[in-house]
Amino acid sequence: MASTVPDSSIHIHNLNYKFPDGTLGLTDINVGPADGESHLIDRSTLLRLLSGKRLAPSGSVIIGGVDPFKDGLEGVTYLGVEWVLNPIVRTDIDVPTLLASVGGDYYPDRRDELVEILDIDLSWHMHAVSDGERRRVQLAMGLLRPWNLLLLDEITVDLDLLSRANFLGFLKRETESRPCTIVYATHILDNLAHWPTHLVHMHMGQVRDWGSLEKFYAGKPRVSENSQLGELVLEWLKRDLKHRGPRPGRPSESKPEPGYNMEI
Repeated sequence: MASTVPDSSIHIHNLNYKFPDGTLGLTDINVGPADGESHLIDRSTLLRLLSGKRLAPSGSVIIGGVDPFKDGLEGVTYLGVEWVLNPIVRTDIDVPTLLASVGGDYYPDRRDELVEILDIDLSWHMHAVSDGERRRVQLAMGLLRPWNLLLLDEITVDLDLLSRANFLGFLKRETESRPCTIVYATHILDNLAHWPTHLVHMHMGQVRDWGSLEKFYAGKPRVSENSQLGELVLEWLKRDLKHRGPRPGRPSESKPEPGYNMEI
């Protein structure tokens, strides 16, 4: 009997990539994370190739056993610059309608969990919120449908400290509770000391080093992990949130707009 466990494996073999102007982007990349891992890298171009947004040389990138550009991808979510700039999240639309439009009614438990951990107010209208509030709604939209492979490209820049901590905690629980993989390209490393399982260090389009977190931490004194100030402020914010209490209402309690029908 064929296995029903989702395949989120990534195989990158001798990947070389040039930009349209001939500039060398990636050189001889060989990386192969396995299921249930969270990887930090520092190259956006690689994520676009993994997601099939750009064409990679044949056979150099295999996701879940298939070529992401040629065969298409199932169960892969890519949240990057193009996704962040989607104009719909700046229009006069309320949060429940927006979440319903991307499948919120089909995943009510997951929707409610994301609304809670990202501290989203269901009365918000997207044209009248801050950049940080808008980003929290975008993340809920992007993570609503369960994924096997999640590709993140520097998407926490507008989040406050508490929202970012809750978001990263949610992702870590995902990889620990089911077979899935996260690849996160970022230059913001605050409070990430224990979040990834693996690190990929890239410089000038080449992988300089990669491996498990233990490999890089071995033999090094634990004197500069998470920022002490960041940990202190995070505790303050958690207490403040507990004192304020939950936001009123849930998506399941909201009434749909008259005449609105959700199709996916």
